[in-house]
Parts: sequence; structure tokens; C-alpha cells
Amino acid sequence: MLVDDHQIVREGLRGMLQTEPGIEVVAEASNGSEAVRLAARHQPDVVLMDIRMPELDGIEATRQIKAKLPQVAVIMLTMYASDVYVVDAVRAGAAGYVLKDIDRDELMRTIEAVASGGTVIDPQLLRRALRGVTGQQSGELEKLTPRELEVLRLVVEGKTNRDIAGQLIIAEETAKKHVQNIISKLRASDRTQAAVIAVRSGLVG
Repeated sequence: MLVDDHQIVREGLRGMLQTEPGIEVVAEASNGSEAVRLAARHQPDVVLMDIRMPELDGIEATRQIKAKLPQVAVIMLTMYASDVYVVDAVRAGAAGYVLKDIDRDELMRTIEAVASGGTVIDPQLLRRALRGVTGQQSGELEKLTPRELEVLRLVVEGKTNRDIAGQLIIAEETAKKHVQNIISKLRASDRTQAAVIAVRSGLVG
């Protein structure tokens, strides 16, 4: 699903995505309120969401969509690299945060990654955005085993369970279990929040 208040942007994205095998644009919205309604109706796998829009901004729309449809992956596709927007988007449940100058191939990789359960939020951008933000400290990570720390580093990089399994030479189901344990131990809502805790705690540098 595409969400942007500029029709020309939606048309450009739709034209590009429709040429990709396995991708179907099921709906388009021009503001956040419409996005929430259409997401409930169509239940898309992935939403490409602008931030600054009339009626309801993309971050609040993301929060409302994730509250009702936690399985929907939202990618913020925006012009703004604002620290505040990055933090707010992650807190709202976005699985990706990319800028509109992203190239076609990278956007396709981002869509594929979040559709498979991964996260695509640049660790450097997250570190900068979270600098000085209070929250869980490095002590949170002491609950994790060495293997879970390995897995968490890969989660921060946006790896899917399949990617993690391949890199660590373990079964995909084992990788999934590690991720579930990490989320539980860190009291995170999902893998994106677990990645935020890892970045905030200095696990990645």
C-alpha cells in the first residue's frame, strides 16, 4: 500500500512497483486517516508511508495501523532525516526508515527485507537519533546469552530469520526462537524495538 499526499509520488512508485514480480499495489492513500481505513480493509503486507501529510501524519497513522494490524510492516519513505522523526517512527512500530532519494534496487531490497520480518533502519542514523534518549541501559543486554547477542547484532543489521540462520549456520526455526527469546528478555514489543535497545545500549558501534 502506498501512502503519500503527492499524487505524482504515488504514481511514480506504483509504476515502478508494478513492474516487479511478486509485488501488487493493493491500495493508495493521500493522508494518514485514509491510510488507517484502507489498511484495515486491505491488510497489506507492507505499507510505504510518508511522514508529513494532512489530517493525520504518517507516524500517528503507523501507530494506529500497528495497534490494529501488528503483522503489517511499515516503511517510512520520507524526505526527512530528522532525529525526532526517526525515534518517533521506531516507537510507532515502523520496520523501515528510508529517504526518498533511495535508489530502486535498494528500495526493493528494503521491501523484501521487511516483508520477511526484517528491519531496515540504518544503525548510524539510529545511534544519532537515540543519543541522549533515556531508556533501557546496557544492563538489559546482560540477560542475553553470547549467541543471542550475536543474533541481536544481525537483527540490528536488518537480517531476517533466514539470513541469520544462513550466517550462523543454524536452522531457521532456531534463529526464530533466538529472536523470540531476545524480544522477551528485553521486554521489547517486536524485533525493531529490540534493535533500538541494542543501539541505545552500545551493542553496535
